[in-house]
Amino acid sequence: MTSARDDCVKVYFRLEVDEDGWPPASVESLWAVDLGDGSVRVDNTPWFVRGVASGDIIRVEADDEGIRWAGETVQASGHCTIRLIVLRDGGSEVARRTVLERFHRLGTTGEGIERFGMVALDVPPEADLPQVKELLERGESEGAWEWEEGCVTAAWRALEAA
Repeated sequence: MTSARDDCVKVYFRLEVDEDGWPPASVESLWAVDLGDGSVRVDNTPWFVRGVASGDIIRVEADDEGIRWAGETVQASGHCTIRLIVLRDGGSEVARRTVLERFHRLGTTGEGIERFGMVALDVPPEADLPQVKELLERGESEGAWEWEEGCVTAAWRALEAA
């Protein structure tokens, strides 16, 4: 296996594809740091996996070929995963970069993918959650993007009750 860093490994997550064919794959692999005890710490933001965020500690089990398959979450990181389909400019590179820059000012990180005109945001607990949520809603109402919650925390859910 090749990895982005010497301490990173690939972990594979099985995905449930809905009746509309989304997500467009039945497996997603994420980079993670092997913690040496049968668990890993997720080291990037998921594109399609639900209920997982960067920094989460996940139990893994290797199959006969050495592929690490994700199991249960051992410890949540407190990060949120938010995904956007960028509608402006057909989700062009410039449009995706602009979206990432707008959210970066609020304490998020993320990346874009050309194939689906998508942006995946990692929203750490110290980010300005009310402002992130407000920007998500404003951008959607203006037709700039559509968004979904891939993994959210109690602090994020509390914004809906406020």
